[in-house]
Amino acid sequence: MFKTDKNLCESVIEPKVATRVWHDEVFLAPQCKERFLTRSEIPELFEQQIFMAGLADLNLGYRVERQGPEEHTLLMSIGGRGLLTTANQCLDINPDSITVLPAHQPFRFELHPQSQHWKMAWILLSDSAQWQMIASMGQVVIESDVAESIYAALNLLHGDIHGRQSFRTLMLSEVVKLLSGVDSAAREAPLRVMSVFNLVESQLHHDWTVSEIARRAYLSEEQLNRVSKKLYGKTPREYVIALRMNKASDLLKTKEWSVKMIAARLGYRDANNFTHRFTKYFGVSPRRYRQDWQQAQCSFL
Repeated sequence: MFKTDKNLCESVIEPKVATRVWHDEVFLAPQCKERFLTRSEIPELFEQQIFMAGLADLNLGYRVERQGPEEHTLLMSIGGRGLLTTANQCLDINPDSITVLPAHQPFRFELHPQSQHWKMAWILLSDSAQWQMIASMGQVVIESDVAESIYAALNLLHGDIHGRQSFRTLMLSEVVKLLSGVDSAAREAPLRVMSVFNLVESQLHHDWTVSEIARRAYLSEEQLNRVSKKLYGKTPREYVIALRMNKASDLLKTKEWSVKMIAARLGYRDANNFTHRFTKYFGVSPRRYRQDWQQAQCSFL
């Protein structure tokens, strides 16, 4: 269900967002197109606690900023790129993603500076018990291929305004069903990350990159970075290094393998590079670490 096609090889650090004063404002360039789904046109929205929805084909300029709206906001991105700014982070909004913005929290989303186009759908959900799971998720961007399905269902709804009530009810039930999986998608992310890092630990000789780990976890690099910090207190790159260094300390406690052999088993083609990394991590060289441990064992005996 989840995917990312980003090619990233460097460690991921979320940009620091300066303190700002938030405003309620909307800007659309003349080239933007937007279609609305309102309760007056589709009364069935009220039954599902959906305040309003829309389909947007955005070009050249677009932004929405809110101080703290009373409704939950969901963005289903299917083409082009957007940019989300919250009180503590900036996140790219890429295709095949759902952006979750719970009520009563400030945000700004806009056309990405590196993109001239963004195609997406948006839904405003009432801050009610039915959508409590949205309130608990926080402000996140979740990679998900259901975004296109939700867009398609809303497009069909728009085409049947003032038409068949039974059809609109069916389409809305499908939208709600798809949205109900958004929460489980967010909760699955830590499990996927742990699973991939279990694989990393079993293949420390492999040349792991952040981009490959993110791809295997079906997350963007920003999401991987956040989940990794929450789980391990480290960025993905830092955690891979920690796994290698801790394994190196175990292997150095035996005499069977030379430092060069241990370096190779842990993915370091250059033993000098391994020695530099180990010394930086533990404060002593691999050989000194081995000597100190052996001497400690002799003293203990």
